[in-house]
Amino acid sequence: MAELSKIHSTGGRKSALAKAFLEPGKGALLVNNKTLEEYFRRQTLVDAVMQPLVLTGTTGQYDIRIQVKGGGISGQAGAVRHAISRALMQHNPDLHSVLKKAGLLTRDPREKERKKYGLKRARKASQYRKR
Repeated sequence: MAELSKIHSTGGRKSALAKAFLEPGKGALLVNNKTLEEYFRRQTLVDAVMQPLVLTGTTGQYDIRIQVKGGGISGQAGAVRHAISRALMQHNPDLHSVLKKAGLLTRDPREKERKKYGLKRARKASQYRKR
């Protein structure tokens, strides 16, 4: 186990970037100086962010402060989940196998595809007209 004064880690998803600061505490989780439920209003996003803590059984053990920017709300939730997973693994390397098996340590490489000329979006073309 690493010495836990304050652990810092980063996570990413799409164009969102999150920085997580982990320290021992009572389980407070702040995202951009707001509570988790206040920032991510959808329960599915809150559950996604809490997934690494629930999987490892460390739900009420750390105070986590997160700074997140860029992207949309869903991408930000993924970035926060990635940052928390990395911070937990940095603190306790024994959790690596649990987090890796759940796929929480791998940054999702999918990005938005660029728009091509002559098309309406990346792949959507205008409707074909025979006459």
